Amino acid sequence: MRSTCAGCRPQRPGDRLLNSLSRNPDADCKYGLYFRDGKRKVDYILVYHYKKSSAGRTLTRRIHHNDSSARSTKQDQPLPGKGVHLEMVENEPHVDYHEDDKRFRREEYEGNLIEAGLELERDEDTKIHGVGFVKIHAPWNVLCREAEFLKLKMPTKKMYEINQTHGLLKKINSVIQKITEPIQPKVAEHKPQTVKRLSYAFSREKQHLFDLSDRDSFFDSKTRSTIVYEILKRTTCTKAKYSMGKGEGRKKETTLLNKRRKCGKYGITSLLANGVYSAAYPLHDGDYEGENVEPNDRKLLCEEWASYGVFYKYQPIDLVRKYFGEKIGLYFAWLGVYTQMLIPASIVGIIVFLYGCATVDENIPSMEMCDQRNNITMCPLCDRTCSYWKMSSACATARASHLFDNPATVFFSVFMALWAATFMEHWKRKQMRLNYRWDLTGFEEEEDHPRAEYEAKVLEKSLRREYKHKETDKEKLTWKDRFPAYLTNFVGIIFMVGLTFAIVFGVIIYRISTAAALAISSTPSGRSSVRVTVTATAVIINLVVIIILDEVYGCIARWLTQIEVPKTDKNFEERLIFKAFLLKFVNAYTPIFYVAFFKGRFVGRPGDYVYIFHSFRMEECAPGGCLMELCIQLSIIMLGKQLIQNNLFEIGIPKMKKFIRYMKLKRRRSLDHEEHMKKKQRYEVDYNLEPFAGLTPEYMEMIIQFGFVTLFVASFPLAPLFALLNNIIEIRLDAKKFVTELRRPVAVRAKDIGIWYNILRGIGKLAVIINAFVISFTSDFIPRLVYLYMYSENGTMHGFVNHTLSSFNVSDFQAGTAPNDPMDLGYEVQICRYKDYREPPWSENKYDISKDFWAVLAARLAFVIVFQNLVMFMSDFVDWIIPDIPKDISQQIHKEKVLMVEVFMREEQGKLQMLETWKDKDMKKGENCNSHSPKLSRSHSGSLSSCHLYPVDI
Repeated sequence: MRSTCAGCRPQRPGDRLLNSLSRNPDADCKYGLYFRDGKRKVDYILVYHYKKSSAGRTLTRRIHHNDSSARSTKQDQPLPGKGVHLEMVENEPHVDYHEDDKRFRREEYEGNLIEAGLELERDEDTKIHGVGFVKIHAPWNVLCREAEFLKLKMPTKKMYEINQTHGLLKKINSVIQKITEPIQPKVAEHKPQTVKRLSYAFSREKQHLFDLSDRDSFFDSKTRSTIVYEILKRTTCTKAKYSMGKGEGRKKETTLLNKRRKCGKYGITSLLANGVYSAAYPLHDGDYEGENVEPNDRKLLCEEWASYGVFYKYQPIDLVRKYFGEKIGLYFAWLGVYTQMLIPASIVGIIVFLYGCATVDENIPSMEMCDQRNNITMCPLCDRTCSYWKMSSACATARASHLFDNPATVFFSVFMALWAATFMEHWKRKQMRLNYRWDLTGFEEEEDHPRAEYEAKVLEKSLRREYKHKETDKEKLTWKDRFPAYLTNFVGIIFMVGLTFAIVFGVIIYRISTAAALAISSTPSGRSSVRVTVTATAVIINLVVIIILDEVYGCIARWLTQIEVPKTDKNFEERLIFKAFLLKFVNAYTPIFYVAFFKGRFVGRPGDYVYIFHSFRMEECAPGGCLMELCIQLSIIMLGKQLIQNNLFEIGIPKMKKFIRYMKLKRRRSLDHEEHMKKKQRYEVDYNLEPFAGLTPEYMEMIIQFGFVTLFVASFPLAPLFALLNNIIEIRLDAKKFVTELRRPVAVRAKDIGIWYNILRGIGKLAVIINAFVISFTSDFIPRLVYLYMYSENGTMHGFVNHTLSSFNVSDFQAGTAPNDPMDLGYEVQICRYKDYREPPWSENKYDISKDFWAVLAARLAFVIVFQNLVMFMSDFVDWIIPDIPKDISQQIHKEKVLMVEVFMREEQGKLQMLETWKDKDMKKGENCNSHSPKLSRSHSGSLSSCHLYPVDI
């Protein structure tokens, strides 16, 4: 029969029968949220796998669990709770020494946890076969001690009013609150506050300052689990002697002792890595769905945050922080600010797109290209198999290009650069407001505990030095120790970048060969769609490759970071983020960079084309330019990554893993039907959830999306709109995943988003440069301006298309490159046109680069310099004019400091007054004693000294 949470009070058989019929015994501890006594709350869970040995063939369990003086009393007792009673049979050999070693290490570690003041309870008789659970509770004295050690800011008794706006601003704020009331979550933490408790770093000596009216809720579940996790990290296994049976050999004992020393210096992270424990996690507050579910924060988050039905509402960020901690709260706050800022960008992008739609019929260059009366004959797109073609056949491409290549896109590029700067400033101000609200204004991150892998490397190094009889004071890993890892990182990253380039080159070969093959086999009507077909299929191939390589590069970046052996978890995370971002950035944007800046630049000219492998001609841009193709490439990759990688993978893969775990557990169960129908304990349910893997994947997908929105926005004004629609779903998807699919993560304090902010700033600066080059070299904006102001006879764009085309005499084709069917158009062609600025065949320097080319190039370079410096200056001006800290927040922070000084001044004054009172009482008592008669004084020897011994009630 499985363990229940009933109390330890002895009961008569009749009482037990009556209780079993009247109520569910598991309800006393709220199905695993409390210890068996129903009073002590479970703050953390350790999970381990065990094997039940036949006839008790196991090691003696040595663990000392007395809460007050565990090691001093030397009591050999098992942890309280329902477990498997294991005893040693002296003359029988062990079944699995590896499992015995793990068991001993667990017992030693748990004994040290009890020494640290934690209370433990074991449960091995669960519905999950072969899995045991250790429940951990932190009593009040431990919470106070660790809160003081961690310098946690806790609310004091002192309350003060938050400065409110007055006059016109107050009326405007009240109107905005009434308008936005329907989209506010129905959460108490989200309501605007008028008063706030003064917070101060917790101190056991100053407990009278804090609001301890309700000790059970003074430390919430998030804080309790954080405190326990800190204890778990720094608590280590001891190097105690390992007790063996009489029939064991000395060699086996030595082997086990050597294994034990691996645990001698590290905490829970090392034990998890070595398989001593299989999992460690805090519990969720309860169920989030079902009948008769008690109200809890998890259920509230599920209803008001992790539901697609509330997509239009603000996020309850304060409740998210209360439940998951500051680091996760900051991620969702940043994601919310980013999504809100996408709304104005989307509106402006839609206006720019509509402007292109409205002016497409008035665009003179596209009208000239579509006019069949011009009868412009273009040179073949490939050797031999391709024939001459009419420029009017590219009419649809030219008209579509105008939707994204028009004067409004230049304005939109400037707007998005300023938008990125405004977004960064807005987030900094929002971050400061959250720091003030969450009492993080004075928080400074202290150096974290060294990682287990780092400690292992240091220990290995010190042992080598001891073997060589060298000094081993304060060993640490130097750059010389890490040089092989650094070299491997450099070579590995260069290889991965080269692999990406090679794949893009392979796709280019595919495009060239496929275009030539389709030109041979297609009908005359199908030849006109060859370019679109090749572009679409090549982009889909690029998308599939990008998605596959993203997963591969993520694993490689983690491995490269692991071999570096960073000292702390923060260093590990920052190095991992940098490598993963670098590889994924190159992977996602290399095909787009090729189309934007390299395609059509190194083609050559008719009669002197550039060939790959002496057989494939380099690709050319369409007559309307490469901007339309860049738009197709960007849109398909962006939408495909968001739809497949971000949403489908995030929904499908966790559910598939959960289903696989469910099937494995179902296969291993050996319980009867009645036991199977019983409700699981909370820690059993949470064990079946997916472990939390960090915020790096969540940030990474949003940062890559931010690059799509800003870097090439001149070619795709609708990118902010698609990003907005994706993020509306992404917020609720991530929320649902955190609330329902993942184990509860350990709350981590953080005052900013870390290295991600620097990456965002870098992308914002890079976006200005890239958009300047896109407008100058990829679009026809600059050639049009040059033609309009330098070559146009009537000040209009009439004749622009003819001006951008050069002439070629078909008699100058190289042998074997002329079309096989020169009469395909129905007439003999003598002069064909191609897009370039070159001298005509009748010129003295035929086919040389003309003066027009240099004039356009100079204008393009001048535009890049002017655009880049102007937009950079405007961005820096926005950065300078918007203060990082809102004025009201800086006033509130100053007010808190003044109030805290007043509180301590009053406390000191109270102490001085009390001391003066004591002195007055001492003096009066001394006078009374001196006024006694000598006879009385002599008869009562020692009474004078006893006059000063009176109780004082403080």
